[in-house]
Amino acid sequence: MEQVYMVMLIALALLAITDLVVGVSNDAVNFLNSAIGSKAVSMRTIMIVASVGIACGALFSSGMMEIARSGIFVPGMFTFNDVMIIFMAVMISDILLLDVFNSIGLPTSTTVSIVFELLGAAVCLAIYKIVVQDGDMATLGEYINTAKATQIVVSILLSVALSFSVGALVQYVSRLVFTFQFEKKVKYIGAIFGGLAITAITFFMLVKGLKGVSFVPEEVAVWIKNNQLLIIGISFVFWTVLSQVLMSVFKVNILRMIIIIGTFALAMAFAGNDLVNFIGVPIAAYQSYGFFINSGMPADSYLMGELASGEIVAPFYFLLFAGIIMVITLWTSKKARDVIATGVDLARQGDGAEKFSPNTLSRFIVRTSVYAGMGINYFLPKSIQLKIDKQFEQPETKRKKKDAPAFDMVRASVNLMVASILISIGTSLKLPLSTTYVTFMVAMGTSFADRAWDRESAVYRVAGVLNVIGGWFLTAIVAFFSAAIIAYLLTIGGIVAFVGLLIVSAVLLYRSSRIHARKAREEEEKRKLRTEDIITIHEIVNDSSHHISKVIGKTNKLYSEVVDNLGLQELKKLKKNKKTLRKLEDEVDELKGELFYFIKSLDESSIEASKFYILVLDNLQDMVQSIGYIVKNSYSHVNNNHKNLKFNQIRDLKGIDNDLQILFDKIKYTFDKESFKDIDKILEEKQELFDRVSNLIQKQIDRIRTTETSPKNTKLYFGLLLETKDLITASMNLLELFRDFYQEYKEVKEKSFPVL
Repeated sequence: MEQVYMVMLIALALLAITDLVVGVSNDAVNFLNSAIGSKAVSMRTIMIVASVGIACGALFSSGMMEIARSGIFVPGMFTFNDVMIIFMAVMISDILLLDVFNSIGLPTSTTVSIVFELLGAAVCLAIYKIVVQDGDMATLGEYINTAKATQIVVSILLSVALSFSVGALVQYVSRLVFTFQFEKKVKYIGAIFGGLAITAITFFMLVKGLKGVSFVPEEVAVWIKNNQLLIIGISFVFWTVLSQVLMSVFKVNILRMIIIIGTFALAMAFAGNDLVNFIGVPIAAYQSYGFFINSGMPADSYLMGELASGEIVAPFYFLLFAGIIMVITLWTSKKARDVIATGVDLARQGDGAEKFSPNTLSRFIVRTSVYAGMGINYFLPKSIQLKIDKQFEQPETKRKKKDAPAFDMVRASVNLMVASILISIGTSLKLPLSTTYVTFMVAMGTSFADRAWDRESAVYRVAGVLNVIGGWFLTAIVAFFSAAIIAYLLTIGGIVAFVGLLIVSAVLLYRSSRIHARKAREEEEKRKLRTEDIITIHEIVNDSSHHISKVIGKTNKLYSEVVDNLGLQELKKLKKNKKTLRKLEDEVDELKGELFYFIKSLDESSIEASKFYILVLDNLQDMVQSIGYIVKNSYSHVNNNHKNLKFNQIRDLKGIDNDLQILFDKIKYTFDKESFKDIDKILEEKQELFDRVSNLIQKQIDRIRTTETSPKNTKLYFGLLLETKDLITASMNLLELFRDFYQEYKEVKEKSFPVL
């Protein structure tokens, strides 16, 4: 029987490695957002600083299993077999839960997930034991420490509200002092700001980052705890003087220094403390196995009271291995980039495509805030309003949007400073604050205070924040019940359930990876479609060619599939065609949504090209509307179980489809290769195609007079032919538009640069 538990330990070790990967993918947002969003230093430098911080935090951590020691469940009430089931259920559910959040790009709390997974699995086992032993349900409290879970929930609510409020207040004051043209103000007050910020960050490293570190003597830790105000005072004076010296003598940008130090500190604290969320449970299982072997008792009767008797310390080589995995994951995880992108996107200063859709609550919050702002302005003197507004004026920049930072270094510094202070205070008060909650909500508060959420974007940003917050609470609920269900399956299913759950977990992770890879490819395609960074005529020509080629290619494929599926009455495939259509509609709609930013970004010599681009989008929209009618009405016809089109009708449609394939392939090739000299030849085929469609319309009229008996078929068939004609018209208009513009562009270019 001992061999089974050895296999479980090996499985837990493998699960711990997987959990480290998905955990780092989730928590990288905590310490990378400020540096990446501000572009204070290169991405390579950011990653190196964060990697060093993670390595230090992992190596110097004592690996304390804080959650087990704090008593989420009472070990003395459970046998070794029960404890192994709890730990296995926790690890399986934790990996799957975090992977889901990473896949959709939302940050969540690894602390909350592990706590509620332990709670869920323990509650399940406790209830099972009580029922089997015919016990009293009132004794459930003897198995579970509900006080800890309650404290965590309260601290979550507190940290969400407090982090947002404090972040907003500090950023508002900082912006009033520095303005967006902070380079001038930094020369005079940068040293004081640097002293405050770096003091907060270094104090955070002492209190939070070095908490429980094995190499720090206990008397030193006690001295630090008893002399916190003295440490803060000395640190402030030291860092203020050093900041002034660095700025005056070495010309160092103190804001950049704050961001580098803050990134290191948060990365170190993450690895030093949150590491237990990923490897703490397997280590506890490893220690439990040692107690069990030494006891010589049966697994189902040996109670694990020793598990709570002391500190569970991870061996150094465990920490070393964990640190290596975390650093590798940080550099390689694409899901980590998605989670980071969500935080940066919600906090960015500029406009652009929004990731989240507005909802009723976000609209209500924004509308209430607008009315509140109007009320404040009613009582605030106009002169003060104008003075405040001047402090928030942003300088014009001609940089491409992709090169511009999401926010400036003042906000990044405030993010790191405030997050450090709040987490330090929470730690000193022994409140189980989540690093994810604090860092994310501080970032949202500073972006709000920085007026990044204006009337154009606020409803979307608020909706995004609500989605993330809702995800946090959903984490607790899902973690509890998923761990409870898995624990129950392991209890009643034994080794069969154990093997089955591992296989199911592996399949789900593989499937999640495949789905994420597909979504990443789709996002890359969307990114290529974005137009806000186009500034020259040459870029307009290239970008327009790319858009036309993509829409033509997708329309061509969609038309062929619909004709085939309509003829075969393939309802499921027609439904899939509708999904493909929606993606195409979204892509073109996104292009139209970014038209404002496109026109605004053009250089002076390219302003005339904006009209051309508007007409290109208009013709692409016409094409999408035509293929949309064809797809939707074909699906509706089959879904309503109407009579199938006759063989002759399907054959005629297939003939048109073959002609369109040839036409669209030529158009796509022309724009892919930018071989625009062939446009006139393609346009010559226009009348021939029109004549063919007209002949088919006449044939259907003749059928109605003789053999056609279905009005629904007639409606669909005429609709398909007429929309096909409109599709051809939009395609040809697009070609004519592009031919005329390109010819004019070439003439202007030749006049500007004559051939000698």
